[in-house]
Amino acid sequence: MTDSMSLPIAIDSKGGITVIRIDRPETQNALTADMLAAISDALVRGERDGRNKAFVLLGAPGVFSIGYDLRELLNFADSGRLDESIVRFLKTIATIEKPLIAAVDGLALGMGANILFHCDYVVASEWSAFESTCVELGLIPSGAATLLAPRAMGAQRAFEFLVLGERFDVERAYHAGLVNRVVAAHDVEREAIAIAKSLTSRSMETAGLTRRLMRGDRRDVLARIDQEIVHILDRLRSPLARDKLVAYMRKAH
Repeated sequence: MTDSMSLPIAIDSKGGITVIRIDRPETQNALTADMLAAISDALVRGERDGRNKAFVLLGAPGVFSIGYDLRELLNFADSGRLDESIVRFLKTIATIEKPLIAAVDGLALGMGANILFHCDYVVASEWSAFESTCVELGLIPSGAATLLAPRAMGAQRAFEFLVLGERFDVERAYHAGLVNRVVAAHDVEREAIAIAKSLTSRSMETAGLTRRLMRGDRRDVLARIDQEIVHILDRLRSPLARDKLVAYMRKAH
């Protein structure tokens, strides 16, 4: 059954899978606090629903997400605060117990790239690209990316990705461990849903236990999210960070 929302987030739950689609293509799927709240709500509902076995997170054809909405981020810089929905989303996606599959076609930048470190399986189109733009914006990566990226990629590649802000094409992302499978653009969504469906035929008790053991104690991840948020707030309150945000917005347009 599909939830009708005024927000550009579409939720479809059927066959044991909850599909969450970011659908704001006019902004290249820039994320807002309200959108993240809607995604958090969908994840929480799916966690509580015994019929749901897995989540699939999708973007629009041609773009997964360019990250957090810069105009809203600039408002946070002016007020010196972050909306609590952002922290709730980051902690929700870090602690869900059911598998999360991502389908990436096109750009995954900033938060749009960093949330992939929380996904269990990432399918990407052959022309997708990944970039952590946080440092260029004068900010700190969020979502425990400073902890999870070195674990997934190794310290040197994580430095290139998070600190140097290098753009990884899909082949490099695959070899770095950020992407599991590369397919043609028209197959991305279908392949991601096929992976999720394969999970519905498995014992979720043993699969869930295996996943929990693999992921380990989440307290270190939650603590890192809190640490990053403190630094992000410090940066947002700095005039230099605001200037960087404005400069980046001008360059992007």
